[in-house]
Amino acid sequence: MEPKKGRYRHYKGNEYELIGIASHSETLEKMVIYRALYGEGELWVRPLSMWGETVVVNGEEKRRFTYIGD
Repeated sequence: MEPKKGRYRHYKGNEYELIGIASHSETLEKMVIYRALYGEGELWVRPLSMWGETVVVNGEEKRRFTYIGD
């Protein structure tokens, strides 16, 4: 299932806006396009498979990105 558009908090604390899902032009891998909600508001892209994964931080499992609203 694809994530909802809106605001997300990265496990390190920064907030981002998920803009949409795109397909890689060569591999057709699904990619997440998102914007930093701090600094210059840069655009970023990350494989969809990484967006929803969990990471272990100080022995605690956390979601890489957590939805926080529209």
